[in-house]
Amino acid sequence: MKHLFVINPAAGKGKTLEYVDIIEKYFAGKNDLYFLEITKYPGHGTELVKQYVSKDTFRVYAIGGDGTVNEVLNGITGSDSSLAVIPSGCGNDYFKSIAKYSPGKNILEKQVSKDKLLEMLVCGSELTIDMGKINDRFFINIASLGFDADVAHNCQKIKNLPFVSGLFAYTLSVFGTLLRYKHHPVKITMDGVNMEKDILLVAVANGKYYGGGMQPAPSAEIDDGFLDVCLIEYVGRMRIMRFLPKFIKGNHAEAEEVSFHRCSSLSIFSEDKITMNVDGETSIIEGKVDFEIIPGGIKVVLPT
Repeated sequence: MKHLFVINPAAGKGKTLEYVDIIEKYFAGKNDLYFLEITKYPGHGTELVKQYVSKDTFRVYAIGGDGTVNEVLNGITGSDSSLAVIPSGCGNDYFKSIAKYSPGKNILEKQVSKDKLLEMLVCGSELTIDMGKINDRFFINIASLGFDADVAHNCQKIKNLPFVSGLFAYTLSVFGTLLRYKHHPVKITMDGVNMEKDILLVAVANGKYYGGGMQPAPSAEIDDGFLDVCLIEYVGRMRIMRFLPKFIKGNHAEAEEVSFHRCSSLSIFSEDKITMNVDGETSIIEGKVDFEIIPGGIKVVLPT
């Protein structure tokens, strides 16, 4: 088997680079071929992976956060190579979704060392799962539009300030976003059914977790052939403040503004600019966004 390691040096406050020595020591004296690549700019991971998998089949390891996983995914698609995730970012939400399928199901509860996790993945088995597609790009976990995406987008800016990080940055972002937030009237087509809504947010889920462990669509599964959609209609600022703690804890199902849907395809049209968060990376979009599920679209590695 050939192994390709893609390391994002910006993830994990630089600690991802510790894997260079760990990988080299692990493969010393072994016959397996392995390659190490360190990304230099956003999107570089996708470019690197495409170059490798166009020539041969690899087990490709994404070493970084969910954004790194997304870049590696978009490099692998269309090939016979498989995706292994070495969680080294802030949220590592997608790893939570695949861990329960692993023969070592309690891996999340254990303090597994870096070298042990590497061994568990190199020796791991493979599982074919679904992935999502947004226009011409693929995603593996969750995409969302609206308030939560704005919070994530603003949080990244706040984290760049001196002495501000973690939960404090998230809290500041929530209040800052709340002060400026407005409703988003959108047109939604879900498996051919049309609706118009003023939304607070829409989360389109393949995986179960995002935002450091929140579950916007608790019933989402990565191998059921469907997208799970959490649609939350717009409410006033005071109502958002009361609602938000329930959403963070995953207790939002009973709120009257919340509805859950399951579909194979989804289109959202907005005349206004709106923030979208895809696998932890945010951008500003406008116009129409098309989502679809690709059943069995990717092979992932389960740690043994």
